[in-house]
Amino acid sequence: MKYIFLILLLFVLTDLRAQEPSSKWYKGNTHAHSYWSDGDDFPEMIMDWYKTHGYDFISLSDHNTLGDEEKWKPIPKHPFRQRRFAEYLTKYGSSWVTYKTDSTGQISVKLKTLAEYRPLFEEKGRFLIIQAEEVSDGYGGKPIHMGAINVKELVKPQGGNSVAEVMQNNLDAVYEQRQRTGQPMFAHINHPNFEWAIKLEDMVQLKGDRFFEVYNGHPHVHNYGDTATMGMEELWDKLLIHYIHQGKPLLYALATDDSHNYLEHKIGLSNPGRGWIMVKAQSLTAGALIDAMERGDFYATTGVELEDVSFKKKTLAVKVKPVPGIDYTIQFWGAEKSADGVRQGGKLLKEVKGIKATYKLRKKDLYVRAKIISSQLKENPYMEGDLVTAWTQPVAKP
Repeated sequence: MKYIFLILLLFVLTDLRAQEPSSKWYKGNTHAHSYWSDGDDFPEMIMDWYKTHGYDFISLSDHNTLGDEEKWKPIPKHPFRQRRFAEYLTKYGSSWVTYKTDSTGQISVKLKTLAEYRPLFEEKGRFLIIQAEEVSDGYGGKPIHMGAINVKELVKPQGGNSVAEVMQNNLDAVYEQRQRTGQPMFAHINHPNFEWAIKLEDMVQLKGDRFFEVYNGHPHVHNYGDTATMGMEELWDKLLIHYIHQGKPLLYALATDDSHNYLEHKIGLSNPGRGWIMVKAQSLTAGALIDAMERGDFYATTGVELEDVSFKKKTLAVKVKPVPGIDYTIQFWGAEKSADGVRQGGKLLKEVKGIKATYKLRKKDLYVRAKIISSQLKENPYMEGDLVTAWTQPVAKP
């Protein structure tokens, strides 16, 4: 009788596992701009670009707006802009496009809201638009920007008496809205080195910060730093050390386009398709994607695709989905506990040539993350000579 019960229990558990939705990778970008702020294209044309280029989800994150009011956009006289208006009108027709021309020949277009254009593009399980904004604030002339993803209401810039306080006040505003409305949402600190605004000493003061941009495709954000200011990867490692020491959750990193320019593609412009995230979630919904990201089940990339990333038995394992003719180097970066308690920064712990590699955390390791560098030059890169790269999220022992 006992054995019959065990067999029945095994069948039940097997059946339950079979019914559980399997996770899959979803490609998305959470930082893009349109005519609703300082982008140079219509929201519908931007949605069409991302959807036809294999993205599963996208957020337009225009500055301090959800694009839900009435706005008329004067179309600049520049030939690119005029040609784009003609393409827009041809593609969607006069029954969709609302525009007017004044006595001087100036064309102005009434921009479509998310509620209006969303039905044209969204398909359940295939393409999702997540409402977002870039909360654009500042202190002492320094721009302080933050992505607010899947917000239900506009988050107004909160201000503050220091760079750190401005960031904290805006983070708090997003998470207050999340708690009050019950809607899943998150914030990420954007391009810290844009106009050299945000420093390590500012970010270490934050509470509740879980995400930042390790890579941003805008040409003026100084991803790699300079002789006086650290780049984003060095900043990430130093922040991880501080956060672990302070008992905070691990800091996760995104790659984003920060796209503004859609009519001309070249180095020096802020184009789409430069950086994105791959999220391993059970469904293509905002809630499932955010749940996965808060678990660290995603990676940032400029084109390297991974078959799998796992962390089991204190071992981080990475497997690349290879492109024929391309070589890969998998690096494991982390930090070690030091005898005197001083933790300076991250270091290269291990390097493997090939498409798969593992790293087992040692007692002295605080954390480990993987960086995968291909031999392939990035097409239309952030900076000339950039190689196609990916970054996994850090892991640490419980």
